[in-house]
Amino acid sequence: MTKVSQKKKHWRRWAWPLGLLAAGAGGAATLLLRGCWHTKMGWPAREGDHSYQVCLGCGIKRLFDEKKFRGYGPYGYEVKELIARERAVRMRQRHKTA
Repeated sequence: MTKVSQKKKHWRRWAWPLGLLAAGAGGAATLLLRGCWHTKMGWPAREGDHSYQVCLGCGIKRLFDEKKFRGYGPYGYEVKELIARERAVRMRQRHKTA
């Protein structure tokens, strides 16, 4: 065997484990940077005439539609800001249809 073919075999032997290690490190970094996935949401609570849910993992809140029985809109830590944002979206929709 020549030196060139020996180097190619040596590289092939290490290429797959290095690729696997890089993919695993990339997946772990993504998980760490992403943080909470908000999969465990508590039962709906009320704030005035609006309902919201709280993530049991990190405490972030999301508005909740009682008729459809599902969360909607963006996540946020302040319920009053979420309600204000919801009202602004409704006002914009009314102005577009009028």
